[in-house]
Amino acid sequence: MSFIQNTLSIHVYAPALMDDDNRAVAVVHGMERALPGLRLEWTVSEDHQLRLLPQRDVWLTQARRRGGFPLVCNNDGSHPVTIFGVAEPARFGPGGQALLEVHAELPLENSVLATVEDILEGIAEGARAFWGHATPFEATVEISRQTRDPVHKPGVAPRGLPELKLPEKIRLPEIPHRLGWLNYWSAAAARVVGFPDAARDADLLSRSRRTATGGWVVKLTEASLDLDTPAHLEALKRAYERFPEVGGRSSL
Repeated sequence: MSFIQNTLSIHVYAPALMDDDNRAVAVVHGMERALPGLRLEWTVSEDHQLRLLPQRDVWLTQARRRGGFPLVCNNDGSHPVTIFGVAEPARFGPGGQALLEVHAELPLENSVLATVEDILEGIAEGARAFWGHATPFEATVEISRQTRDPVHKPGVAPRGLPELKLPEKIRLPEIPHRLGWLNYWSAAAARVVGFPDAARDADLLSRSRRTATGGWVVKLTEASLDLDTPAHLEALKRAYERFPEVGGRSSL
């Protein structure tokens, strides 16, 4: 299996970066704190060579690119970890708002799985994100195919999963575009989707935890999400049924 297939993908969605914004540094620090021994002190140059960053935090602050931040990595070919941020223009953003999208990739291995809640929380809260998720690569690809539009992205969602709206057709940035294995919902996002409800969410609450800022990390399945496992697919479908606001499906 190739590295990219054996990867945990983390995506978080946050307010757009502003001038003198230090969230890129906070995101990287949050990831490093969560995974003992991780040092993201390298980048990839324009000629595709690894380059050491002796003053990484200063470099990150100064090297912002068109509303995002450049890739940093750990220079470990056997256990590669990367993270970067890109800007989502307002015309493509929910509610007409620009976003910062943070993307991280880590090996899907025991050391990562043991701290995955901390990793997702560290990245999301460092970014002051609205929402995000951590999901194995193969499931991430299939879940992304749920997003459909009759003009711009025609087709049918896979595996009987519900169709989700394009981000620009979702009314608020706090509304998650999709679900994943582990879901980060800020306090505002949790309110919008209606989580938690003690009467309906006992099972999810048994695998959830509150964050320092009042958000939630919500795990759909105990083992990493594998849509070829019938129980995992059913858990994902139940979660979509429970949270119709996700993906802009609610008529409210």
